[in-house]
Parts: sequence; C-alpha cells; structure tokens
Amino acid sequence: MAFLVDTNILVYRHDPRDPSKQAVAAALLRRGLESGEARVPHQAVIEFVAAVTRPLVRNGPSLLSKDEALQEAEEILGQFDILYPNEQVLRTALRGAAAYRMSWFDAHLWAYAEVYGLPVLYSEDFQHNALHGTVRIKNPFLE
Repeated sequence: MAFLVDTNILVYRHDPRDPSKQAVAAALLRRGLESGEARVPHQAVIEFVAAVTRPLVRNGPSLLSKDEALQEAEEILGQFDILYPNEQVLRTALRGAAAYRMSWFDAHLWAYAEVYGLPVLYSEDFQHNALHGTVRIKNPFLE
C-alpha cells in the first residue's frame, strides 16, 4: 500500500541526536524504497534541504553541509516517486486547512495524500491515527 512521507522522516534519517527515531526513519524509508510504496511530495524535498542545513544551535553546525544536503536531495529525487502540486492539490489544501484547522503547510502535505489516493501519511506533526478525509495519519515513532 503506497504511503506519503513527511519531511521529518527524511530529516530524522540524518539526525544522530535521537538514535531510535533515526533507526525508525531509516527503516521506513528503506521499506518504502524496496517496495516502491513510498511517495515524497516536492514540498518535503524543499523543506528537507532547509531543515538539515539550518544550524542546530545559534552559530553551530547543521546536520548536513549545503553540498551534502543538495546531494541527498538529488538522491531522494532519483530514488522515490516525487509528487508535484497541481490545482486540485492546492484547492484540496485550502479546503483541508479550513475543515481540519491545519496550518497551510500541513494542509498542503495532507492534500497530496488525499488527491493522489494515498491512504497513509507518515508524520510526527499530526495527531497519531487521526483520519482526515480518506487519509490516516501515522506517527511511525509511536508504532
């Protein structure tokens, strides 16, 4: 069964500060890659580069250098099916933001899953096991 992956899953794969989350994220992505079931919205690729290159503490190091982040983004683009927005995704996000009181970015992410018929969205940013429309939210770190 195909599923959508949120940015935080991509980021935790490179974040050694929480080894258990890193292991869960790596396993989920590996499973999705091997089965061909994982889908990544273009938004998550953009957010991934921003998140992993942001300093962890003021003036401190980031998880990845800019070059490493860009290389990893290229690998994500080559390994996973990337979903791009269209008018239907945008209109669904607008309705989802209003109906479910989601932030714009969360509504946009959810809309990808809703429009592309993906029954599961893996993220830690939503309420675990919530059902929005036809999409079940799963926090892989709680399963």
